[in-house]
Amino acid sequence: MTNADAAAVLDAYRNRADLPRSEAARLGDLLGIEDAAVLSDLELARRVGGGLHPDAATVLTEILGRANVVGPVIPEATLRRARKEGKPLSREMSERLYELSRIVEALSRSYKGDREGIMAYLTARHPLLEGQRALDVACSSSAGARHVLELIHRAQDGIPV
Repeated sequence: MTNADAAAVLDAYRNRADLPRSEAARLGDLLGIEDAAVLSDLELARRVGGGLHPDAATVLTEILGRANVVGPVIPEATLRRARKEGKPLSREMSERLYELSRIVEALSRSYKGDREGIMAYLTARHPLLEGQRALDVACSSSAGARHVLELIHRAQDGIPV
């Protein structure tokens, strides 16, 4: 993936007609999966469970910044080793990237692909997160990622957060 690919992924959110219809396809784009447009939910689950390609971190890294993905979500040594050996990431690392991609996808819909808006939400201290940054809570555990995603969905549904 290149910077142009990450930009294209975010650009699609500016015009809803350009977005893939399925959530699996949108998540596949964020995870750099080549045939994302034809992914079903089940196929995405299989790929995540079987280990994503090390390049799955590329688009998220370009959107969120390397320091927000490599380290907090996936250790640099793990990523480097997987790339060097040409092996897929572990199930755990793949699931962590998947969880983060769900958050980025939801925010991309809310902010219409505006990277600055996405980053502002993720890096601001939030009172419902006990003053922590949403990105830190999301990267802390799968439960933290689910909590952040729930806050985003509540906001999207117009429920005060």
